[in-house]
Amino acid sequence: MLTGLWIRDVVLIEALDLSVGPGLTALTGETGAGKSILLDALGLATGARAESGLVRRGSAQASASAAFSPPPGHPVWSLLEARGLEAAPGEDLILRRVLSADGRSRAFVNDQPSSVGALREIGALLIEVHGQHETVGLLDARTHRDLLDAYGGHAPLAKATAQAWGAWREAEARLEALGRDAAALEAEAEEAGRLLAELDALAPEAGEETALAEKRAVLGAAEKALADINLAGEALEGLPPRLASALRALGQARSRALAAGAAAEGPAVQRLAEAEAALDAVFSGLQEAEAAVESAASAFDFRADDLEKAEERLFALRAAARRMGCAVEALPERRQALAERLARLDSGEAELAAARREAAEAEGRYIAAAAALTAARRAAAEALALAVESELPPLKLERARFRVALETLAPDRAGPGGCDRILFEVATNPGAPFGDLTTVASGGELARFALALKASLAGRGGEPPLMIFDEVDQGVGGAVADAVGLRLRRLAREGQVLVVTHSPQVAARADAHWRIAKAGDDEALRTRVEVLDAAAREEEIARMLAGAQVTNEARAAARALMHA
Repeated sequence: MLTGLWIRDVVLIEALDLSVGPGLTALTGETGAGKSILLDALGLATGARAESGLVRRGSAQASASAAFSPPPGHPVWSLLEARGLEAAPGEDLILRRVLSADGRSRAFVNDQPSSVGALREIGALLIEVHGQHETVGLLDARTHRDLLDAYGGHAPLAKATAQAWGAWREAEARLEALGRDAAALEAEAEEAGRLLAELDALAPEAGEETALAEKRAVLGAAEKALADINLAGEALEGLPPRLASALRALGQARSRALAAGAAAEGPAVQRLAEAEAALDAVFSGLQEAEAAVESAASAFDFRADDLEKAEERLFALRAAARRMGCAVEALPERRQALAERLARLDSGEAELAAARREAAEAEGRYIAAAAALTAARRAAAEALALAVESELPPLKLERARFRVALETLAPDRAGPGGCDRILFEVATNPGAPFGDLTTVASGGELARFALALKASLAGRGGEPPLMIFDEVDQGVGGAVADAVGLRLRRLAREGQVLVVTHSPQVAARADAHWRIAKAGDDEALRTRVEVLDAAAREEEIARMLAGAQVTNEARAAARALMHA
């Protein structure tokens, strides 16, 4: 609901602050008094297209602010959240627009800078405009399906259809993904099989590269150490016989010396004995050294082909890793992945067949849900057409016809809202073809068709927005104007309606009444708004009935209209 409107320097309005109440508010006044300026200002605040001509002459800028109080469940709160605008459901929502004399404008939502586009989206959820030259909201063909569903109470069916659509789309997406994967697997199967066979033959193990590198280093060192030990052994090979020969020679020399009478304790014999003992010790040590060298050689567990085998294995692993574009350590994982991929190829057909069945079943559930919704829509379309046509004769549209055109689309052209394209159509004269409301009806007829639709949909369209009817009664009077007023008042019981009118029958039905008038001279004209009390309302309606000269008879007629 609109609760307040603040206007600064818009055309002939210098400054105006208005509080807006619920129900039906009538805006009256002489032609040219500026009634449309109020609507222009409200449009400015809610994102309508604006031109620099709206700025009051001599002012640098114009501004308009509108305060709304949408209930907590209103869709505008979700839109604000999606737009990143801070707002608390249940609080007032203030839309503001500032228009400079050079045509540039700035938009604000609860004092937060916003785009004009966002302001327009928000305004579209809060206001419907129906007039001679503009009809916004109700007659937009994109809204007709939702309006018909609201009229028919199709929310459960529509929800079930949307859920079935989502499930079908998910099943189709899974089927497509499996199909792409199966095609890719099939294309890769030959190469994957060859690689797997190679890896199966190679049988790489985790950590094998590191272990082989360490083994190769150890074996390389062992080979060099054994070569050095062999050199040592070769160097010792000729020494034992020579030492044995030298030891025998010393023994013979000592024996000869004793045989020649040399004393055993004599110096010569003693020196020979010492030399013999020393050489014997060397001989024994050499034998021990030879044994130690042989033991050291046997301690190296080295076979000549071990190093060659380790190097060949390491080279084979690294060559396979290069061919497969991965590290050696990743070869076991690559082998596992290839095996699983080929296994998936074997089982993929069964999985694909299951996915096809699931998608077909999901499609069937969607088609069934959409068909139920279509049937309900057809019944509601007939009922709505009858309801609207019953509203037309009192609005001087008795020769017109109304219908809800329902075209059922193929499932592949459908969506979460079902398989139906809905369009409200009219024929304004007998024998004339049906056509789109906005192209067939004239300005006055269009506004009255909108009123007939709104009257038929009353109470069935969720939270009603602010409805603005601009001279919906133009060209009609008497009983027809009274019928317009009655319908506007009926709509206002469930929502909020502003009507710009020249009809006393319409103004008399209002809950609140504003009189728009000009003041000042040609150099400084100003538009002012007077909020009328009961007595002033009676006088204004009498003026609308009688013209320039208000008579007592006109006042009596005004009272009768107001209390009818």
